[in-house]
Amino acid sequence: MLTKAPRGTKDVLPSEVYKWHYVENIIREICDNFGFREIRTPGFEHTELFLRGVGESTDIVRKEMYTFNDKGGRSITLKPEGTSPAVRAFVEHNLYAEAMPVKLYYITPVYRYERPQSGRLREHHQFGIEMFGAHDASADAEVISVAMTLFKRLGLKNLELNINSIGCPNCRREYNRALKEFLGENIENLCDDCKERYKINPMRVLDCKVESCKRILKDAPIMLDYLCDNCKEHFENLQSYLKEAGFNFVINPKIVRGLDYYTKTAFEIISNDIGAQGTVCGGGRYDGLVEECGGPSIPGVGFGMGIERLLLTLENSGIEIPLPKRTDLFICTVGNDAKKYAFSMALKLRNLGISVEIDNMGRSLKAQMKYANKLNVRYTIILGEDELKDKVVRLKNMDNGEEIEIGIDDVYEKIIL
Repeated sequence: MLTKAPRGTKDVLPSEVYKWHYVENIIREICDNFGFREIRTPGFEHTELFLRGVGESTDIVRKEMYTFNDKGGRSITLKPEGTSPAVRAFVEHNLYAEAMPVKLYYITPVYRYERPQSGRLREHHQFGIEMFGAHDASADAEVISVAMTLFKRLGLKNLELNINSIGCPNCRREYNRALKEFLGENIENLCDDCKERYKINPMRVLDCKVESCKRILKDAPIMLDYLCDNCKEHFENLQSYLKEAGFNFVINPKIVRGLDYYTKTAFEIISNDIGAQGTVCGGGRYDGLVEECGGPSIPGVGFGMGIERLLLTLENSGIEIPLPKRTDLFICTVGNDAKKYAFSMALKLRNLGISVEIDNMGRSLKAQMKYANKLNVRYTIILGEDELKDKVVRLKNMDNGEEIEIGIDDVYEKIIL
């Protein structure tokens, strides 16, 4: 147990982490271009936040949360998603007093106790954005644009944008009555989870993945037929903005998302290169969540996407992430005086922005050259008694084998060039 990571977790090793850096750097650049600022929230919150924010009828709350009592007897939950903590921070720190909209993003670990599967672990990492304060459908379109821009920058093509409107509390009232009546006629054939969802929030049944339930739901009433005038206009405006931006989309009335806080817009971006679990990004509007969490009545819209799933999609799409920058120089040494000089020389070069490796293992000169080759460094120099005395070294280009003799103080200029 001591030498094995817990089930559903995964180490990101140095040989793989450059892929994460590449994706995260592009995420930060795009968010900056769209005016989103980073927020970092704690890894755990008071459990009540997720009960109220995520919703007691969701699978996350009912089955998947890591919840425990701390030593003070308080119920604490490891963060299962990023939106509710961002809303809590938005309210606690009075960010609603700033000029609207307030646009935030985060890259954060999240924790869900579920069956580990391809691209989804019990501890995984989520990139999400939240925009607070804007009612207009242009905000929904801008949020979708961030995700679509990211996928385009990464080279992903085999994607499908699915959109839906799940209405507001006013028009959902009538829809819920119709849906409950339909489900009531089929209640005996629903799975046990859906029988429970039927009592708490019947719309959650639409999100069921059990085949028998999916067959029943084919004939279920759809929310789009029950939208009030305001929600219908908002959904039509969203489509207009997406068309104006040149984004192809499919209207999918079955999308409800797995969280109770959504209103009006719900969307998913689906990859056909990832297998059965094809959603690489999901989000929507949550106009009542800020108020539900103790703040003023302020609308919001956002999305979340799993970094692990995104990396898996890139891999399955055959997209190669550029390798990390190579080490510039390895200083090989012969003798203690040369080793000490190399130590200070390496420090000076590193302070000038050159990446340098030196021998800390007491290797022979031959072994040092072999190690430098294994590291795939760009250049090597050899420092010994003669080099120190003459202040001259031979700089070797490890790609083509060329060697030149230069002054010991000219190494920086040669490597930079």
